[in-house]
Amino acid sequence: MTRPFLTARWEELLFLSYRCPAEVLEPLVPDGTILDPWQGQTYLSLVGFHFGDTRVMGFPIPGHRHFEEVNLRFYVRREVAGQVRRAVVFIRELVPRRAIALVARQVYNEPYLAVPMSRRSLVDTGRGGELEYLWRYRGQPFGMRATVDGRLEEPTAGSLAEFITEHYWGYTRQRDGSTLEYRVEHPRWPLWGVASHSIAGDFRSLFGPVLGEVFLGAPDSVLAAAGSGVTVSAGEKLGT
Repeated sequence: MTRPFLTARWEELLFLSYRCPAEVLEPLVPDGTILDPWQGQTYLSLVGFHFGDTRVMGFPIPGHRHFEEVNLRFYVRREVAGQVRRAVVFIRELVPRRAIALVARQVYNEPYLAVPMSRRSLVDTGRGGELEYLWRYRGQPFGMRATVDGRLEEPTAGSLAEFITEHYWGYTRQRDGSTLEYRVEHPRWPLWGVASHSIAGDFRSLFGPVLGEVFLGAPDSVLAAAGSGVTVSAGEKLGT
C-alpha cells in the first residue's frame, strides 16, 4: 500500500442498499474499471457513519477530528495481475464542514458537499438501540434511521451483506478524465441485526430524478456495523 493519507475510526455505519439498473450507473464508471454486480444485479448504497479521531498525514486537524458523513456509492472492480480489486465509487458525499469538503475535492476530486448534519445514537453493543443520521439540503430535511438488536455477527460468505461491506478500494474520475485509485484498509466488519429502518426526504431533489427514483422503493438490504479503525492510502492515477 502507498503511504497513508488519512487514518480514522469509522463508527456506527448504516447501509441501505437498492437495486439500480446498470444503464443508469454505466456513465458514472471511471475509466479502467467496470461495474461489479452481485448475482447479476447492480446496487446503490446510501451509507451514514461517524468519523472519529481523524488524522491527515498523521496529524489531527483541530475542530475536524469528529464528524458525520452520509454518502451515495456504487460498486466497481478492476483486475490487476490476476487479482480482482473490488471497489466503491462515490456519487455524492455529505459532511457538515466546508473545510472537509474542500480538501476532499482538491485532493481526490471526490464529490463532497457541506450541509447541516447531525447523528442520534442510542446504540449499546450487546443490547441494541436506535441509530439515526439527519441532514438538510437546500432547506429540505432528510434522514436515515435503524433499530438494531446489538448482537454482532459475521456476514455470511457469499451473501449480499458480505458483498456490500467487503470493498477495500476506491476509484474517482479526475477532472482530466483519468482515474485515481486508492486503498481503504480495515478489518472485516461484523454486523448488528436490524429490526426496523426508515428514510425520509425527497431524494430526487438531492440526487437527481433518475437516481432519486430508486429510493421510492424498499431497500434490498439494510445493514449496520459498529465499525473500526481505517487507513486510506494516498491516491495514484491509473497508468502512472
